Formats: sequence, C-alpha cells, structure tokens
Amino acid sequence: MEYEEIKKKVVDELTRKLKTKSKFYFNDLAGIIGGKPREAKKFVTQMIEDGTLEFWSSGSTSMYGLKGMGKQAGAEHED
Repeated sequence: MEYEEIKKKVVDELTRKLKTKSKFYFNDLAGIIGGKPREAKKFVTQMIEDGTLEFWSSGSTSMYGLKGMGKQAGAEHED
C-alpha cells in the first residue's frame, strides 16, 4: 500500500474509535497499518511529520492520536 491509502485507513479507523478513546499505543496503529513493525513505524513517523498524528508521552507511556483531538488538546495549548 502507498502512504495516502494507509493514512486514510488510519484516520478513518481512529476517527471511528474517538467516541471511546483518543490516544492509541503504537501496537494499535501497527495493527491498523498491517505489515512489519519497522514499516509501520515509518508510516507513523511520516504522519507525525505531516501533522496528521501527534505524539503524546506521560514519561512512562508513549501514545499517538489525531492532531488536536482528545481531552488534553485544549489544556496543552493554554497559557
């Protein structure tokens, strides 16, 4: 699959799941993308770079979500 197809697949799936959660583990994204983890990592990194996804870390946990979505989206941008 090419990047645009994978991007659409990931965005559609995460949008569908937004009602229950807004942050996802890498393994969740890799499952949506399919293929080997190294391949999935390249696609996830590209989606972060183009602003489709955002990376979130609590220090011990790393997660990903759609840019600007989720409970903390507003709080993270407050002055």
